[in-house]
Amino acid sequence: MALLQISEPGQSTVPHQHKLAVGIDLGTTNSLVATVRSGKADTLVDEFDRDIMPSVVSYSEAGIQVGEKAKALSIQDPLNTIASVKRFMGRGYADIEKLGEQIHYEFIDIDSPAPKIKTRSGNFTATETSSEILKSLKKRATDTLGDELVGAVITVPAYFDDAQRQATKDAAQLAELNVLRLLNEPTAAAVAYGLDSGTEGVIAVYDLGGGTF
Repeated sequence: MALLQISEPGQSTVPHQHKLAVGIDLGTTNSLVATVRSGKADTLVDEFDRDIMPSVVSYSEAGIQVGEKAKALSIQDPLNTIASVKRFMGRGYADIEKLGEQIHYEFIDIDSPAPKIKTRSGNFTATETSSEILKSLKKRATDTLGDELVGAVITVPAYFDDAQRQATKDAAQLAELNVLRLLNEPTAAAVAYGLDSGTEGVIAVYDLGGGTF
């Protein structure tokens, strides 16, 4: 079954060559993974029938928790529970400092290009923490679809610079997930509504994100 076909212009595959891939919205507040079946986008759910997963990673005493389990630990263990890690992707400490009250974690290696967050389980960059979110989404996809993925299209904010985009690719690599393409979030919204299929007129696309607008 063709779930999501990714091909360069003029290089479309024949039906028996279609490859299994997914789309991932790696959000600041929440994330999700989706695929296309019978021409319709379909978000993939967890064992509790939830498609949205909080973008939270907790380095708890019981090990690494991601999503709802991590979010539940955010109040009682805030220093070891990392939320909105997307804000730190591809950023040096000088940029992170500008976030002010949003920062309550302890950072080390602040003079390095990728400062690390200190936790009970070790010290991790934003890229390493983001990879845990991608690992969980990848597992959800393979468990649901019953096969290994060729790769994923991952959405990123339109304002992401080269360093932030590279950090996203690096996080996917740590999660052993092949990035087929990075797609700007507003562009993804437009494509989802078929605005690339020849519709004429002036169309405004608003990205009402949980972390960025």
